[in-house]
Amino acid sequence: MTDLLYDDVEEALRDSVRALLAAHAPWQRTLAGVDGGEPYDPALWERLVGQLGVAGLPVPEEHGGAGAGYREVAVVLEELGRAVAPVPFLGSAVLATRALLSCGEVGLLGQLATGRRGATLAVPFATPPGACPATVTAADGPVLSGAVAGVADALPADLLLVPDGDGLYAVDARGPGVRMTPVISLDATRPLADIVLAAAPARRIAVGAAATGAVTDALTAGAALLASEQVGVAQGCLDLAVGHVRTRHQFGRPVGSFQAVKHRLADVWVEVTQARAVARHAADCLAVGDPDTALAASLAQAYCATVAVTAAEVCVQLHGGIGFTWEHPAHLYLKRARSSAVAFGTADRHRAALARLADLPAPPETGAHQP
Repeated sequence: MTDLLYDDVEEALRDSVRALLAAHAPWQRTLAGVDGGEPYDPALWERLVGQLGVAGLPVPEEHGGAGAGYREVAVVLEELGRAVAPVPFLGSAVLATRALLSCGEVGLLGQLATGRRGATLAVPFATPPGACPATVTAADGPVLSGAVAGVADALPADLLLVPDGDGLYAVDARGPGVRMTPVISLDATRPLADIVLAAAPARRIAVGAAATGAVTDALTAGAALLASEQVGVAQGCLDLAVGHVRTRHQFGRPVGSFQAVKHRLADVWVEVTQARAVARHAADCLAVGDPDTALAASLAQAYCATVAVTAAEVCVQLHGGIGFTWEHPAHLYLKRARSSAVAFGTADRHRAALARLADLPAPPETGAHQP
């Protein structure tokens, strides 16, 4: 088995990302952006790309990237989740980049890796791997027409990768025939958008099995790596809750000294530790091209999504009344956890996929009730 422990390079990357986020992405700034109608932080994204090169981590050096791997991408996602950072890393550096790598479209890879352009895969955020409904049709030109609802990281993107069921197309998000409308969604730090294409000029970059495979690969990578962000969210919630109960006093004692509170936090710590192992396994499978990557991705989503939600709920509850207020960051974590729990398929859907991928037999048919 591959060693799932973080190596020195990964820990150094974590330290750099965490330091940058601590300096430029405190939760007060994130909340102010949400209040001001600016859910994304373009200055933060420029720093992450320009100073640390995070957008190019999975891109080979010959195509302008860092030539790292998906284990490093997972480390970045953990830290972004821990800070609930409002940047389009998942859409551009994971979904779009993986789709381009899969179909061999190297011309656009360098632009994404250096941050000159941002992109996303234009499918509903809830789309699980292997299921991509065709709501867009291509005509000669080619031009695309149709609508895609609930696309993540579309608003800051200037490039859309749009599947039509038989091909994958690159569309200028700011070009003619493209209209994006923000959707009021639960997580204001990762808003969704409805996209309408009306004879929008496009360039076909893959067709047939290559296009279908690229979309499936991108969604599988998204599911596998989103688990690392969910681990980061859960860890952020645990850190926030522990810090609060250490300093909050009731009956002359720190709240954290009460046994019931200790037990709840201990349970969350165990779940976060287990989730980290599951997420690391999924990222490692993706990095080495393991044939069980799809299984590992479904396992990661089936487990990590639930852990993130549980940790966020415990965080809110242990903060008492202040945890339910808009002025406290607990709701940012809860909304990110809840919204990501339905991204790339719900936990129930991934459990069903696990049964299929692991070749488990279906439950027997039950007959009429016998007295």
